[in-house]
Amino acid sequence: MAIVDFARLTRSAGLPLFGALVGSVFVILSGSPSAHAETAIRFTLDRKIDGPAAPFFLAIDKGYFKDEGLDVTIDAATGGPLESISRLAAGKDDMGVSDINLLIKLRDATNTPIKAVFVVFDKPPYAIIARKSRGVVTPRDLEGKKLGAPAADPTFAQWPIFAKVSGIDAAKVAIEDVGFPVREPMLAAGEVDAITGFSFISYVDLKDRGVPPDDLTILPMADYGVELYGDAIMVSPIFAQEKPEAVRAFLRAYLRALKDTMRDPARAVEAVLHRAEGISKDIELERLRMAIRDNIVTPAVKANGFGGIEPVRFAAAIDQMALAYRFKAKDKAAATFDLSFLPPAAERQVHDAASR
Repeated sequence: MAIVDFARLTRSAGLPLFGALVGSVFVILSGSPSAHAETAIRFTLDRKIDGPAAPFFLAIDKGYFKDEGLDVTIDAATGGPLESISRLAAGKDDMGVSDINLLIKLRDATNTPIKAVFVVFDKPPYAIIARKSRGVVTPRDLEGKKLGAPAADPTFAQWPIFAKVSGIDAAKVAIEDVGFPVREPMLAAGEVDAITGFSFISYVDLKDRGVPPDDLTILPMADYGVELYGDAIMVSPIFAQEKPEAVRAFLRAYLRALKDTMRDPARAVEAVLHRAEGISKDIELERLRMAIRDNIVTPAVKANGFGGIEPVRFAAAIDQMALAYRFKAKDKAAATFDLSFLPPAAERQVHDAASR
């Protein structure tokens, strides 16, 4: 319903007070969103702000959350994916994004009732990043080499699976526990032959450190038989129970921003630049474009749409996780994902959301 500005019309007729009163009443009766209180949502990222986080902030800047009656605030979990899930479990945040495979393990080990509701990375960015000059071009080349891997790295958590499905003799690979801040510098300096990490983080950081791109090998685990999904949007159990419509509204707004991001990454990345100090547009745009190409708009997403899971693949992923993790009750892992909050399938189709 269009809202007529009676206040402006009556002011021009010399009735400012009456006009203001009539205008206010009309706005209330019209059902305008401004007449209703917005639902606050505290949202947490699973790492520091970077290019691939652009759709979340773009939804704020373009007013998509506001259009859905939401007031969303976003924080970065500098402690990684475990911190973001812990925030949801403790009720400090209502929704967040984190590693779905870590959530599966935590739900099994601790009965954490948090659920994933929208897959962000259909193909996980888990990768081995190596130097060709150190003799690493294929997965089997890692045998006899030194692999730098932070113990808390979500990529390293999948190393036993990757080694198994790609035919690596893991006993022949020397694992060196390294800190996140020194991981890329150590590879750049030749102190290790390869590292574990997210492809769009480690590869771009190494290039920025001056490592020639043609000397870098990226071995995405998903390209060598790892069936796992990656990051997913999650919701705390209390918030999901008390405000299910707000969860659905959040996903609708995020999906709008995600499609905008696909169409124009260069514009979308602007949404993160003023929210994080010391980051470069060129670097974060490259990360975003890599994530879109390799992790978000996959063949499966083009066929089935954004956000969902394929039950057969999800079951295979859980079976693979059992290669590196002993489940208490593996049959319960399938309940980790709740598809009831997803927007309709027709709205989740890729269609014209092609990246530039």
